[in-house]
Amino acid sequence: CSSDLGPLPPLTEVQSEVASRLSGHVRYLSATIGERNVHSAGSFEAITDYPEQNLVHAGYTVTEQPYRVEGQVVANLEAQLLGSEKSEAAVVVGSHYDSVVGTVGANDNASGVAATLELARLLKGNKLRRTVRFVFFVNEEPPYFQTEQMGSFVYAHQLRRDGIPVAAMISLETIGFYSDAHGSQKYPALVSLFYPSRGNFIAFVGNDESRDLVRRAVRRFRESARFPSEGIAGPPTLPGVGWSDHRSFWQEGYPAIMITDTAVFRYPYYHTALDTADKVDFEKMARVVDGVRNVVASLSEER
Repeated sequence: CSSDLGPLPPLTEVQSEVASRLSGHVRYLSATIGERNVHSAGSFEAITDYPEQNLVHAGYTVTEQPYRVEGQVVANLEAQLLGSEKSEAAVVVGSHYDSVVGTVGANDNASGVAATLELARLLKGNKLRRTVRFVFFVNEEPPYFQTEQMGSFVYAHQLRRDGIPVAAMISLETIGFYSDAHGSQKYPALVSLFYPSRGNFIAFVGNDESRDLVRRAVRRFRESARFPSEGIAGPPTLPGVGWSDHRSFWQEGYPAIMITDTAVFRYPYYHTALDTADKVDFEKMARVVDGVRNVVASLSEER
């Protein structure tokens, strides 16, 4: 357990810049674009343009991977940071860019999109062994949640069909809300016996098959980030464990984890119209992103 680390150190210069950039991304996605889903006319063009422009500006080539849902063309977006060992299994870092109908989804999941954009920018200059695939998934939210029309399902299924090995997948899901208040963190039944009551930490969540990946990711995070963190590997039937895009990778036999503030178990505005940018703690989120950068880099260097 690392949830009682005492006062956090001042932000570094890099973290301060990341906090400012995260704020800009989340505010643009949630306030300027607003609701983002197939039911909100015109939102898809705006939301795919935004990450695409940011990634191109950072020096990436972006590919769209379109497919049809209910007569509409939707798309996942992907940018690759090519590794020196092309035959090595890739590391996938992904987040869903859609929001629940009737919400602007600042924390869920503009926060994950913003983090993925910043990780891509921060890692661009790194020479890594494994290729890192940064992916922005469509259709994670209901009514497509846990169906074959989910963007991550389509993406992971295609990887498997193409015979592309994946060493690790990280889903960045709702990562911007933190509270030091006792009782601010809830859990599924019995889990609370083993974890803290304050919602001030970032969680690394996997299934039993991804237990080793959870351990490695938490260890790498704690080596570089002085920020509270917890890890759990449990059955996908445990509420919350499979509630994002990492589950699609489990279905294809790939090791995958979710990094999250635990969403519905902590965030009072989850899936409501009040999920707005003023609820997001960009300084804490910047600390998390800085730590996750080290996780991605080290996973990409593993032999």
